[in-house]
Amino acid sequence: MAKEKQCNDKNCPFHGDLGLRGSTFVGKVTSDKMRKTVTINWERRHFIPKYERNERRWSKLKAHNPECINAKEGDMVQVKECRPLSKTKKFVVIKILGKEGENAADPKVELYGKKENKKWNH
Repeated sequence: MAKEKQCNDKNCPFHGDLGLRGSTFVGKVTSDKMRKTVTINWERRHFIPKYERNERRWSKLKAHNPECINAKEGDMVQVKECRPLSKTKKFVVIKILGKEGENAADPKVELYGKKENKKWNH
């Protein structure tokens, strides 16, 4: 999985010496304001037994953004677990999957539409 673009980042999984292990997630970059760090958000469903319904919940984490990948806000990315890089960073971006909404067939990328308000006519 070598990338064509070179970087001098020692915490890059492709050009540095950072080992990968464990969990892999797909999510949307919600913030890229920190240096070499992005915030990833993804939606998950949680079942409520009492009401027999699902609710939407969001998970959020920080991930290292190597120079050779350089993910921007709005990108759908794949992150993989690595050793702790700081207090909050324990993941690294390994692939950009595209912009949000580009691949409408993928259920992880597809957004849920708003419900129409139906007025009752009496």
